[in-house]
Amino acid sequence: MIIGCDFHPRFQQIACVDTETGEGVERRLHHPAEAESFYRSVAGRGVRIGMEATGSFGWFRRLLNELGHELLLGDATAIRASNPRKQKTDKRDARHLLTLLLEERFPAVWQPTEENAGLRQLLLHRSSLVRMRTRVENQLDSLGKNEGMVASRRWTGKRRREVEGLALQGWYCERRRDLLLFLDQLEERIGPLDQAVRAAAEADAQARLLMTHPGVGPVVSLAFVLTIGDWQRFQRGKQVASYLGLIPCEDSSADKRRLGHISKQGNPMLRWLLVQAATTAQRYDGPWHRQYVRLSMQKHHGVAKLAIAHKLAVRLYWMLRSGQDYRQVMERGSHAGQSACPNGCGTTPRT
Repeated sequence: MIIGCDFHPRFQQIACVDTETGEGVERRLHHPAEAESFYRSVAGRGVRIGMEATGSFGWFRRLLNELGHELLLGDATAIRASNPRKQKTDKRDARHLLTLLLEERFPAVWQPTEENAGLRQLLLHRSSLVRMRTRVENQLDSLGKNEGMVASRRWTGKRRREVEGLALQGWYCERRRDLLLFLDQLEERIGPLDQAVRAAAEADAQARLLMTHPGVGPVVSLAFVLTIGDWQRFQRGKQVASYLGLIPCEDSSADKRRLGHISKQGNPMLRWLLVQAATTAQRYDGPWHRQYVRLSMQKHHGVAKLAIAHKLAVRLYWMLRSGQDYRQVMERGSHAGQSACPNGCGTTPRT
């Protein structure tokens, strides 16, 4: 049985066909009871379900894995581009997904494993708490600046003691007290998460390899490995940069080339982490540092960070592909021929 599923948080519209009898059915299944009852009724019949990549379907994927059904997630942009009609309804979408499956044109995308997805939640949870901590620190810093404390530009232990020593009155004092209490609670929660991330990175051989690169710690290395998944999905570094949304938008035609801001068509958390890591990584690489300084002076420091983040993503990909650590990659000096390494996917070089 083949099923095209137009998935929504509260319900799903399906269009299915029995490959043995040729019988077709269209139904709307409400979540979760009606949908679970239907898929349990067709267990053991070799069911293949195709749906657009979306969110809020974790329970549905676990149900299908439990029943032994095959779930294919499709590229939503490619699916929409393959249907030029202006009329869009749930029934039409389900039929279109079914047609793509029957004609073997379904643009399936890579899916992470359950373990991969669980570690991603760890990184997302830590990232959200870290950003909350940064916002709290910025608010406390603004209280200090409001009282004339403009010497420091970073939140440090010394800066905190200075803010705590300010003679504030009324709601200024209440706000400082609550923010400091909230900051302590966040620090208490982030500590165990940092330990869990480090343990997960140390247990992964690929993450340990990437951590040999300056500026790449447990968080960045683990996020890169989890997001890229199987590096053999990518034939070259440019595809990795495109996958992470680090290449510019383009609207070129004839002899005119128009480039815009970066596409941002990738994992936003990893892209943010790479930009943060690029600031440190450029200090240990001469050509990168010169490019960073030049772009910062000629354009903007944000452009410089993105340029180095692009290079960093490509280098980390080549480290995974070649199986070489940072020192070995720098000794080679170029990516040329790295695919011929024993751990790579290229051919053996001629002698």
